[in-house]
Amino acid sequence: MPCPDLACLEARMIAETVCSAVAAAGLGIAAVTAYRKRFLAATRIAAYSLVPLGLVMTGVVEWLADTAFSPTAWAGFGVLGVAWVLFMTTRAVERRRGGTRKERKEARAAAQRDAVAPAASAPSLGAASRQPTRPATAPKAESGDDFSDIEAILKKHGI
Repeated sequence: MPCPDLACLEARMIAETVCSAVAAAGLGIAAVTAYRKRFLAATRIAAYSLVPLGLVMTGVVEWLADTAFSPTAWAGFGVLGVAWVLFMTTRAVERRRGGTRKERKEARAAAQRDAVAPAASAPSLGAASRQPTRPATAPKAESGDDFSDIEAILKKHGI
C-alpha cells in the first residue's frame, strides 16, 4: 500500500537518495582499490556497494519506508518479539530439565536397564579376549575409597 501523506513520500525519497549515494561511494572506493591492483577486494567492495542500489530498484526500500511509519507494523514487530522471547524461554527451560517429561522417563528407564554391577569380574568384550601382559599391581592410594572405583574398572578390563 503506497503511503498517502507527504512525510512518507519524503522519507522514501531520502532513503532512496542515501542508498544511491552509498552505492556510488562504494563503487568509487572499488575503483580506487582496483587501481591499486587489489582486484579481489575491489570486486567484493563493488558487490557490497551494489546491494543498496538493488534494494531501491526492487522496491524493498519503499516497503521499508512504508513500514517504518506504520503503527500496525510496529505492533506486529512487538508481537513477533514477544513470541520469540517465549519460544527461547521454553527452549532454555527444556534444556535445563534435560528434555521433555517423556524423554526424561525413557532416560531413567534406560539407565536402570543398562546398569552394570560394580564388582563385575568379566570384561565387556569377553573373558578370553585379551590377557594382561603385566601383573595388575597398581599402587594403592593413601586416601582409600577415592580410587577404588577406578581401580575396579581397570582390573575388570585387565589393565
